[in-house]
Amino acid sequence: MLHLRLIVPADATDEVVRLLETTVGTAHLAVLTGAARDPAGDVVLCDVAREAGDELIGALRDMGIDQSGSITVENMDLTLSAHADRAEKAAPGEGADAVLWAELTEATHEESTFSVTYVAFLAVATMLAACGVMLDNAILIVGAMAVGPEFGPLAGISTALVRRSPHLVWRALWTLIAGFAIAMVVTAGFAWLMDAFGLFTRSMVEGDRPNTAFIWKPDWMSFVVAFLAGIAGTLSLTSAKSGALIGVAISVTTVPAAANAAVAFSYSDYTQTIGSTQQLLANLGGIVLAGTLTLLVQKGLWAVHRRSEAAVKRPPV
Repeated sequence: MLHLRLIVPADATDEVVRLLETTVGTAHLAVLTGAARDPAGDVVLCDVAREAGDELIGALRDMGIDQSGSITVENMDLTLSAHADRAEKAAPGEGADAVLWAELTEATHEESTFSVTYVAFLAVATMLAACGVMLDNAILIVGAMAVGPEFGPLAGISTALVRRSPHLVWRALWTLIAGFAIAMVVTAGFAWLMDAFGLFTRSMVEGDRPNTAFIWKPDWMSFVVAFLAGIAGTLSLTSAKSGALIGVAISVTTVPAAANAAVAFSYSDYTQTIGSTQQLLANLGGIVLAGTLTLLVQKGLWAVHRRSEAAVKRPPV
């Protein structure tokens, strides 16, 4: 169930209440007349089944409540109520399959913001991966992959493409490109510094690395893994099962590939630099493609489901 807290102008409260009362899947409606001060108006509280949430939020936005008042949505982990149980049963579809597009757009927009924190996480992850590459240590590589924050802007690109928001596409793309560029420059400097202290050597880059050589040798399996990870990551976002994102993070070698490219470049090993860059681009492209297709499929399947539900409930002529 979702909990909605609305601030509604007094002259629109009756219309909003009618909408909530007639929406299948709602329960626990409460109106606090004149309770809101900034903006001024009434506070309307309501619970709604997740599968009915997106349509209801869209209707409220069409009424302009997000402009004249506010719409706040919270996920409810536990609701003990027979009214809520009946509302969930009455709502069409399954909550796990429903996509809250407003929530997804807001989440990916925040994760796609170019910030000092984002760059710091990416740079630290890339430097950690550089240590893993030089030591041929798979554990360090996995750790670096889990730290990397790059899935946020990748999901942002997919969401913006499906929502047809070019501005958001460019915003997320800029965050992705600029973030990796800065992280790779910092990692190249880190490699030179480690070399000056005698902790990194050319032989580490050019020697046999059975555990990490795959990072700069892209093949079709690299793209397949990235594609599958993109599907899993997108599903985890839309179904609010964020735990799956950890599995996605440690299955795709985006950060290690960037690290290997930076370290190899610092030692003028351009073969590895090119190979690592190709690995990075293949992984990024696979995730974006998979994420976009997954969202399109979810959007299409949900639209078909809504139409079939409407046809079943349509009264006979």
